[in-house]
Amino acid sequence: MIRPITATSTFALLATGAATTPALANDDPWAVLSNIQIEEIIEGNSYRAVKTYPAEIENGVEKFAITGYAVPLTLDPTKPTAQLMLVSDMGDCPFCGSSEHAGQLQVDLEDPILIEEGQRLSVVGSLELIHDPETWQSAIMRGARITGS
Repeated sequence: MIRPITATSTFALLATGAATTPALANDDPWAVLSNIQIEEIIEGNSYRAVKTYPAEIENGVEKFAITGYAVPLTLDPTKPTAQLMLVSDMGDCPFCGSSEHAGQLQVDLEDPILIEEGQRLSVVGSLELIHDPETWQSAIMRGARITGS
């Protein structure tokens, strides 16, 4: 059984970056991420998620710039963290299990900071694609620096 899915699993970005200038200066990075296609293939007991990336990011991006709302990935919100989810719209639950929700991107910061949930952040980092067929996670940003809020 093959079920094509058009979904943004901006839940993380993990591949090798190739561009050397801030990417997508004239494009909406959330729109580019939403164009990641995932085809879910189920054959008997085997499952795989085959991802197709837009041309703008198909080789990863060394300096990918994006702005969104932070959801710290920490058990203790009073301590600095270097891991967060960046979501495009805090009003549209990105963790509800539906592919119809707003975009999200896992971000690994270069340096831990204290982040308030829902805080608006602009970050630049290496967008790496995730080709692992056992996850819907399609990309992750690594080595990110906060450039604004």
